Amino acid sequence: MSFFGIILPLILLIGIIVIFLMSGAMSSQEVATEPPRGSSHAGGKQSLYERLGGTAAIDAAVDIFYRRVLADAYVKPFFEGVDMEKQAAKQKAFLTMVFGGPHSYSGKDMREAHKHLVHEMGLNNSHFEHVLAHLRSTLAELGVDDGTIQEVIDIAESTRDDVLDR
Repeated sequence: MSFFGIILPLILLIGIIVIFLMSGAMSSQEVATEPPRGSSHAGGKQSLYERLGGTAAIDAAVDIFYRRVLADAYVKPFFEGVDMEKQAAKQKAFLTMVFGGPHSYSGKDMREAHKHLVHEMGLNNSHFEHVLAHLRSTLAELGVDDGTIQEVIDIAESTRDDVLDR
């Protein structure tokens, strides 16, 4: 089961991510979810997905993001036993949807997907902050401008209470 299954998405995810970011928490009881606030585009304005560079950019960002997260001893334990190839594919589909791209993601909502991580593994604000930092660094490495990075972080931040089951 994964901390970033839905976040990064949060996070990232946090999501951030939320993640960060990003879910091994998926099961046969998966349900379709709607994108978080701020992810759609109106009046012909380009979506965040389009402004970031579409599928290729999301794929690159997720790959770099998970490389960073898995190198971080503080958040890495949330991924023990997780099939990271499947995790990355889920995260890519989720972020594509959240940022206004094609909707092919289905999964648990943020609260349900992360509840066990909060109550069984101690997921907290500090972990969420680590994921946001990795998300911000990933986007900066890819040359995303500060305003767009902040837009992504704001979307991830809007999931914090659900991810932390508050």
